[in-house]
Amino acid sequence: MKLIVMTMLACCALAAQIKVVVPAIGPKPVGPYSPGLDTGKYLYVSGQGARSPEGKFADSAEDRVRQCLKNVQYIVEAAGLTMEHIVYTQVYLHRDISYEVMNKVWAEVFPKNPPARATLGVHRMPTETTVEVSAVAVRDLSMKRAVTPAGWPKMNLAPGILTPERLYISGFLGRDPVTGKIPDTPAAQVQLALDRMKAVLNAAGLGFEHVAFVNPYHTAAIPRRVLDEVYAKHFQFGNTPARATIQVAFLPHEAGIEFTGVAVRNLSDRKAVRPKNMPPSATASPCVWAAEVFYCSAKSGFIPGANGGIYADTVEDQVRQTMRNLLDGLEETGIDFSRVVASNVYVDNLDEFGRMNGVYGKYFPAASYPTRTTVAPLPPLAPEDKKKNANGQFPKLEEVSIVAVKP
Repeated sequence: MKLIVMTMLACCALAAQIKVVVPAIGPKPVGPYSPGLDTGKYLYVSGQGARSPEGKFADSAEDRVRQCLKNVQYIVEAAGLTMEHIVYTQVYLHRDISYEVMNKVWAEVFPKNPPARATLGVHRMPTETTVEVSAVAVRDLSMKRAVTPAGWPKMNLAPGILTPERLYISGFLGRDPVTGKIPDTPAAQVQLALDRMKAVLNAAGLGFEHVAFVNPYHTAAIPRRVLDEVYAKHFQFGNTPARATIQVAFLPHEAGIEFTGVAVRNLSDRKAVRPKNMPPSATASPCVWAAEVFYCSAKSGFIPGANGGIYADTVEDQVRQTMRNLLDGLEETGIDFSRVVASNVYVDNLDEFGRMNGVYGKYFPAASYPTRTTVAPLPPLAPEDKKKNANGQFPKLEEVSIVAVKP
């Protein structure tokens, strides 16, 4: 039977080019987010878990992955597209779902022209799902082109996907894909992952200067200081990409580092944006324009400037400051939260999911929430680790990155 779909127009404040996409079949949102947002050229899909429309989980790991991707498909088809239109995905796995199982099902669902993909392991996801997938699709399939560096082996993902404006880059590990060897030092692992990313950029005729947004995902095996030292050598100080650096529970093949991101094809379409209260950085610009899309670095509830830091001890108050920090970047370029189409929310403790939602949802038009993916990358902090330090500062309990579009 042909799937009946429902597409709701966003509120007038978002103008006609953005539509909220709600499939007639599929799990309902469990927070203030839209299943999909259609911006005309692109479709953004919220992170989808493995629950069936009836609210149940399949018994086998393979069937849970299949259902997760079926939930993505419901939204994609509601927008009048197919799974082949997807250009970029992020896959979040609990340890109950092996990389090999996910990869096997992935090949079934994407037998040809697969998207770029980043895969990472997290501690916990909403509704206790053990796999979650978010996606970006292009409306004109003829504008999707895979990029593979010469000599690379065939994979069931695209190392990169070119669209008219951007290059979506798969997640690349600090691990040799041929020998399976992981370099002996953290710095060498970071460099290898960046070298693999560079190979894809070069195959598309681009370089690191074209990169607009990067996710460095790392485990405890890669110290943040080492990551930043190696990373900073590849970008111009003060003109770095926007970035969301997230420590995760694990990565495929026990790697310690993974880089994924988006680059702009025309360098004249790339512009870093820095609010006046944020100093230039060797590792991350607050936000970066990539043609008509605005990528903003992950922000937490810190107060910027002199004597800065996090001075709130609840997730609600930290989210309020986080959204204030994100708004600084949006307002610097003349837009606001009504232009946000996608967000990633990283939380310390998913038991506080409802409390986080109660604050987060107030910043967006209720009829046209952006798409969203929410995960707890690591086990929650112990109570004794949540106390303020000698300077009166508290640890980070949440972090949010956003993607917006021009009016």
